[in-house]
Amino acid sequence: MTLSTHISELKRKHQSLSDKVEEAQRAPSVDGLHIASLKKQKLKLKEEIERLSS
Repeated sequence: MTLSTHISELKRKHQSLSDKVEEAQRAPSVDGLHIASLKKQKLKLKEEIERLSS
């Protein structure tokens, strides 16, 4: 796997998590801890993307 392919995959996962966070925030029954967990995963991906891109 090339670096650019890996970064593209990380970006795809990041967008998927963004979609899940938005969906979870709209659902009144979703636990706040679950949303926080998704946001942490999203942040870790963003940090890795930035690290690999520099």
